[in-house]
Amino acid sequence: MSSISNVSTSGLRLRSGSRSWRSFVELLSSMRFAISLLVVVAIASIIGTVLQQGEPLNNYIDQFGPFWAAVFHRIDLFNVYSSWWFVMIMGFLVVSTSLCLIRNTPKILADLRNFKAGIREQGLRSFHDKFEAEQVTPRETTVARIVAQLKGRGYAVKVQPAEGDAQGGTMVAAKTGGINRLGYILAHSAFVLICLGGLLDGDMMIRLQMLLSGKQTLKSNMEISQVPQRNILSVNNPTYRGNLSIPEGSSSNMAILTIGDGSILQPLPFIITLKKFVVDYYSTGMPRLFASDVVITDRKTGKSFPATIRVNHPLTYDGVTIFQSGFDDGGSHLMLKAWPMQGPVENTFDLTGDVGSSRQLTNGKQALRLELTGFRMMNVEDLNRAEQDGKAPPSSSFMHRFDEHLGAAVKRNDTSKLTNVGPAVIYKLRDAAGQAHEFFNYMLPVELGGTKVFLAGERSELGGAYHYLRIPADSKDSIDGWMRFRAALDDPALRTRAVDAYVKESLPPGSPATLVQQLQATAGRTLDIFAGEVPDDPKTGLPVVKAPGGLPALAEFLEKSVPKDQLAKASDVFIRVLNGTLWQLWQASRAQAGQAPAVDNAANNRFFNAAVLALSDSTFYPAPLYLQLTDFKQVEASIFQVARAPGKVIVYFGAILLILGVFAMLYIRERRVWFLVRDSGPSGSKTLMAMSTNRRTLEFQKDFETLRTATLGVASQAPAAATPGSDHP
Repeated sequence: MSSISNVSTSGLRLRSGSRSWRSFVELLSSMRFAISLLVVVAIASIIGTVLQQGEPLNNYIDQFGPFWAAVFHRIDLFNVYSSWWFVMIMGFLVVSTSLCLIRNTPKILADLRNFKAGIREQGLRSFHDKFEAEQVTPRETTVARIVAQLKGRGYAVKVQPAEGDAQGGTMVAAKTGGINRLGYILAHSAFVLICLGGLLDGDMMIRLQMLLSGKQTLKSNMEISQVPQRNILSVNNPTYRGNLSIPEGSSSNMAILTIGDGSILQPLPFIITLKKFVVDYYSTGMPRLFASDVVITDRKTGKSFPATIRVNHPLTYDGVTIFQSGFDDGGSHLMLKAWPMQGPVENTFDLTGDVGSSRQLTNGKQALRLELTGFRMMNVEDLNRAEQDGKAPPSSSFMHRFDEHLGAAVKRNDTSKLTNVGPAVIYKLRDAAGQAHEFFNYMLPVELGGTKVFLAGERSELGGAYHYLRIPADSKDSIDGWMRFRAALDDPALRTRAVDAYVKESLPPGSPATLVQQLQATAGRTLDIFAGEVPDDPKTGLPVVKAPGGLPALAEFLEKSVPKDQLAKASDVFIRVLNGTLWQLWQASRAQAGQAPAVDNAANNRFFNAAVLALSDSTFYPAPLYLQLTDFKQVEASIFQVARAPGKVIVYFGAILLILGVFAMLYIRERRVWFLVRDSGPSGSKTLMAMSTNRRTLEFQKDFETLRTATLGVASQAPAAATPGSDHP
């Protein structure tokens, strides 16, 4: 017998009203409609879990592009749980589930009180588990024994004359485990309570307050002190959940609530002052513990008290719970050096700024907006990934030969090498169209494959992996040497000087003029293509290669201009020419800086090989400048989440009911048993026993055998003739 056998999956059927209204009520109150809504809520919750919620719109534009960001924004996928359609579905789900409860609860409660003692002999014989036996005791004695045994085993018992029995028998009906049926009521009531608690603690109350009191969201950035009153909620707001970031030594009593594509301020009944932010690290540099030493000041009484807020150890005061959500930069002061990635090195300039600030940069032709978004004192990175990652496209046969010649091919390594690589600055460069690239530049050089390099990370998609440009450090652990080398590559006069020096060194004195001119032309063309000055095709007027420069441009030029059977030989020639001219170009850049010529040794060879690869990769660097962090003054900030959640108690109570309901439905077995006792002979009796349960298990079969022995005193006997049927009376 199912524990919810009397539960109907159809809805309420009204007897009055229009046909459409009756159909709507029937659909709304039906279980199939509630289940459909639950599936939609589950799918929406998955989207809300996978897609990070409440981020600034610019982050989504960087991640998905302007078109899809606008589409997702329009259907509120960036704020699923506070979207109008999610709240509406939740509301319908509460109403539908409540109507299901209203419709089925009276039936369940009535069934709980019903012993079903009116069942007849034919119905008992249709049960799967039944037994018939004769006793030598009178009917009254047999009934008394059965009742005593049933009550001793926790059964509720009802005794009455058997209905419609011509022989005047007595019906003993008993049941236990009826609380199983209450599991349906408890579980569905819990679902309603949890949904109501979630709606109460969601944005619904805030939006209602905004509607009634004329509050508006703030869609622009401004100082908190300048925010107008129409963008500030009441301090007595019954429910909210927001964030506030407090730098060390500062105070705040304003939380920021994200509503749709804007925000609104929520004043707190107290002031939080961050005295000290403490971060404890593992030996690898990963954060192990972070906590905030704060002082809470009551705005009404002026009383203050110190407290420490740690992860998983929140502080609750005046109905508001303060969680340690994270930590961030509190506006560290950064000193940067901007290196041009094209043109002469003399265009270098210094700039300063605080994290969170922005400024306009222009070279007269191109305007970019610099956004200083972050500073990290400690950074733990997988250096094996950094060694393997780069901006160059897939290698060709020429590039493979070049790597072999330099001995600088990257070896694949699947193991991790977690290392703290020191401070780093994070910034974005945004163009006039609003598209941004994010950069992650480390302050100190990192040793990769035996060579110290400055890692310049870049990504065009928010949440994507950084691609690293590996700029080798010179003998003074400085970036200056490579930057001068890069500037020399962009200088046609220095390239010409390098070609002349290479030709002079490669050919003996007195070589034919034609040979000298041929080598000069080959070396000059090779160096020009590597530098990104690609000649045009005289037939089409278009550049002969599509790559912007570097090794990919040379590889493409060779593959287009040299037959396949001669490509290997031509590659070797170009490798020697490129290697020689770049070495002379490096010497020219050193001479221009007043440095002595580089000698041919292992250290200089390592720098040169890494520098050439970095020059090639730099042609794909998506910014006209590189910002080097030279100094900083760190300011840490603690991020708190503050919540006033009266619906929390309702949700907790609903969770308890849900546990009880599921436990009742899964682990409590309802059992019903009937005994039809009749007179047999002058002093004996004859009993027909039948038993049913909502779930047939091996344990139930044992219970049947035990109860039969206890009540009828018979361990085994041929069962009564079976009549096909179910266990339902």
